[in-house]
Amino acid sequence: MIDVARLLAQRGVTVTIITTSINATRFNKIVHRGAESGLRIQLFQIPFPSIEAGLPEGCESMDTLPSRNLLKNLLIGIGMLQPPIEKLFNPLKPAPSCIISDENLKWTEDTTRKFQIPRTAFDGTSCFLLLCTHNLHMSKVYESVSELEPFVVPGLPDRIELTIAQLPGAINIGSTDLKDIRNEIRAAELAAYGVVVNTFQELEPAYVKEFRKVRGEKVWCIGPVSLCNKEDLGKAERGNKASTDETQCLKWLDSWEPSSVVYACLGSLSHLTPPQLIELGLGMEASNRSFIWVIREGNQSEELKKWTSEEGFEDRINGPERPFDLGLGTTSVPMITWTLFAELFYNEKFIVQVLRIGVRVGAEFAVKWGEEEKFGVLRKREEVKQAIDQLMDAGEEGQERRNRASELREMANKALEGGGSSYINMALLIQDIMQQVIGNPLQRLAIPTCHQHD
Repeated sequence: MIDVARLLAQRGVTVTIITTSINATRFNKIVHRGAESGLRIQLFQIPFPSIEAGLPEGCESMDTLPSRNLLKNLLIGIGMLQPPIEKLFNPLKPAPSCIISDENLKWTEDTTRKFQIPRTAFDGTSCFLLLCTHNLHMSKVYESVSELEPFVVPGLPDRIELTIAQLPGAINIGSTDLKDIRNEIRAAELAAYGVVVNTFQELEPAYVKEFRKVRGEKVWCIGPVSLCNKEDLGKAERGNKASTDETQCLKWLDSWEPSSVVYACLGSLSHLTPPQLIELGLGMEASNRSFIWVIREGNQSEELKKWTSEEGFEDRINGPERPFDLGLGTTSVPMITWTLFAELFYNEKFIVQVLRIGVRVGAEFAVKWGEEEKFGVLRKREEVKQAIDQLMDAGEEGQERRNRASELREMANKALEGGGSSYINMALLIQDIMQQVIGNPLQRLAIPTCHQHD
């Protein structure tokens, strides 16, 4: 969302970012540096009603929740942001002409009606995922099969099979207490004026075309937006602060041959058990490849650190660099996919079958977020090693994956350059909003944002 704001500001648009205090700490340096460079971009912070929503103080996003049982409380708290954010609109000069908001901020649809301005929903995934979700909602094909029985997602350019056990909670709602909220989020998403997607035309042309058929022409593919970060400092400051200096990591990477290092990261929300993390570490060790392992801080990471020290793991591998993240792009290198929950099975199908740049580690069902302890060890070290060996294979199959990833990387960079597809789509988005706001040329965009996934 911050990258979208910066890209808009680079076109001369005045952008106001609205978020909560703790979320703001993840990117305020980037915003301030942009403002100092002359971009018309500002950041407004509002308190998150943690206590009022029944949350511990400081819980403002999914990765800060102590328990999955509090997810509904988080969504309730997000809903309580509507009045204070709307209060901010009145003094803004010039007045807001458009809202770009995450799909989970469903109340922003009501706000746009009050202020008589359009709202575009931001989606950070892909048109492949959006089309899968839409077609499953419409067809209900999964309602006539058993949990582990494969079914074909209808209406896609490729044959994609899934099971109920692999569907995200947004589809496989069941009888949970989130059903009403999920349905409201879906209704608000469909009511939005348009959709801004963090993808680019050349990455998935058939899926962009088909999603526009079902959603309407107001789908703007403007990504990959992370490429607006040209400097290593900007890349390193995206997201939470890492405990390892990015300069140290880059220097270490530069000491190895290209395409020879494995980067292991399971995302900001995964909570794999220590025994499963140990299997992952032993699998990487057995592959005899150099690797960087990103490990989330917390109780589990402490237990893992204790194991690496007592069992001599660090000594055997000469100490992996951990944890760090320089925003490595998902289309820049071949990948091993380890699906856990939410939309990850969609992503795996997209990476392995459609883009053909990935290798599966072999997960077959979703692990409920916050209930990882119930599932124990899902993938053994032998499976991890096998996937690494296959990915790093120097033969024809491995080279084809590397060539394909390299081609996509070049396409991605060209998409955001002047005359590229995403560059043009950004211009079309701005032009469209300008035409909607009669007598009020687009001068300001308001972007309420709050980290919330699935």
